[in-house]
Amino acid sequence: MINLTQKERMLLQDQKSHEELCIKKYNNYANQAHDPQLKQLFTQHAQQEQQHLNTLNQILNGQVPNLNQQGQQNQALQMPAMQTGMSNQADADLCQDMLGTEKYVSSSYNTSIFEFRDHNIRQILNHIQKEEQEHGESIFKYMESKGMYQPQ
Repeated sequence: MINLTQKERMLLQDQKSHEELCIKKYNNYANQAHDPQLKQLFTQHAQQEQQHLNTLNQILNGQVPNLNQQGQQNQALQMPAMQTGMSNQADADLCQDMLGTEKYVSSSYNTSIFEFRDHNIRQILNHIQKEEQEHGESIFKYMESKGMYQPQ
């Protein structure tokens, strides 16, 4: 059983609200996406975000989840080579919004990690942050493969 400081509890509540928003956005965007591949990507991310939310709730309830028992999968979707034709602008907008959301959420985890006393909680938050970064990477790769994102 872990005793959280008021600040730690507030940071976890913030992260919890971020995860709830990510779940809503990913589920809504999976329903709106035209490309089946993007629907699948968003659905998988929504499931991982739900696992993150469950983990945060465990910590808020005084439990320190075991990283090895999180059941969180680090499966990156393989993106096909860029397809010919115009990419769907609506799908590109959904991706751009989720990429921005993931950048923000990852950044907020970074700040939270530095505020926790307990090493195990820091490790768990670091693990979640890494998965948020992986979400961003998979969205980036999807966009790049479809010609939606072209780094200069």
